[in-house]
Formats: sequence, structure tokens, C-alpha cells
Amino acid sequence: MKRTDDIIESLVSDLKPIPRHALLRRFAFGIAPALGLSLLLMLAVLGLRVDMPGVLMLPVFWIKSAYNALIAIVAFLAVYRLSRPDGSRGRFFILLMATFAAMAAIAAIQLMMAPPETYRLLILGSSALHCPLLILGFALPVYAGTIWALRRGAPTDLPLTGFAAGIAAGAAGAWVYSWFCTENGMPFVLIWYSLGILLTGALGIVTGPRLLRW
Repeated sequence: MKRTDDIIESLVSDLKPIPRHALLRRFAFGIAPALGLSLLLMLAVLGLRVDMPGVLMLPVFWIKSAYNALIAIVAFLAVYRLSRPDGSRGRFFILLMATFAAMAAIAAIQLMMAPPETYRLLILGSSALHCPLLILGFALPVYAGTIWALRRGAPTDLPLTGFAAGIAAGAAGAWVYSWFCTENGMPFVLIWYSLGILLTGALGIVTGPRLLRW
């Protein structure tokens, strides 16, 4: 019995209390610099929209920005909850679908108010083929920072945690890309931005369990 007590004592003797907000600070240190890096990459590779001063007065620009930002916030909150052993997804999927549905309604209204000859431009724009891939590219630094933060957590549902991390990073990458993108069609944003975000979510499902395994 004494030997067992000695073993237990040796195992816990070096344990130190964890600061109350240590995990939250780790998320901040992992995600904020990664988002800054993504912004710098966008500025270096693509640059801001050439018509940015005028665009800032357009509601469609802010709707596009808000769509990506809301998805990122919802997903990052889910990631933080899932980073704990007793964590749950909460209302992650409900809020995600509500945001998507709101954007779908806005896209439908824009189409109904637009002349039929502009439908192709509103849906496909001029960058449909590379938009999702650029979003994925700008999401990668944020995804790496999120995974780095999660490795100090203890998630139990690794595929779901990886998916949420991918969606969060994808939406952050989409928000970064929106400062360059010249597309003003809300149907374009709904389809092609969402596809880029989902691609990063799929990356999270595939790589998350491997990268987050205890």
C-alpha cells in the first residue's frame, strides 16, 4: 500500500495549477497572429480592391463581410467548447444553418430585383473557378493556429472538432479574401464563398483526428 502511495505521490508531485484562462489565451495567441498573417498574405499577393473607398459605402460589401465573420465567430465558439473533454457542439449547426439561410434569403431578394440578363454575373461573377481555392489558401494559416491552440485542449470528438476548426478557419479566410474580391453578387457569395469554407471544413474532418489525437 505504501508503494502505491509513493507511486501516486511521484506522479502528482510536479503538477502545477493551470491559470484560469490559460486555454482562452492560447486560442488568442494562436488565432490572432495567424489571422494577421493571412491578411498580410492577401495584401502581398492580391492587394486590396482598387475601388475600396467607394466600396465601403455599399451595403453588399458589408453583408458579404458580415456573412463570413458570423460563420467564423459561431465556429470558433464551437471549437472552444469542443476543446474540453466535456465540451459539446452546442447550437453550432443550428446557428450555422441560420446564417446560411439568412444569406440565401438576401441572395434570392437580389436576384428577384435584378434584370434576368444579370443573373449569370450575380451567380458566377468572373472568379467562380478560383474563389474557393483562394479562400482555402488564406484559411490555412488560421487553421494551423487553431490546431496549435487545440493541442493544449482535450477534445474527445475529433472529427467534429476538426470540422468546426476548418469551418472557422475557412470563414476567416473568406473574410480576408473579401477585402480583395470584386464580386458584389450575393448569390456568388452564397455559393462560392460557402464552397471555400466547406472545403476547409472537409480538410478539418480529414486532418483533425490525426493532428488532435492525444
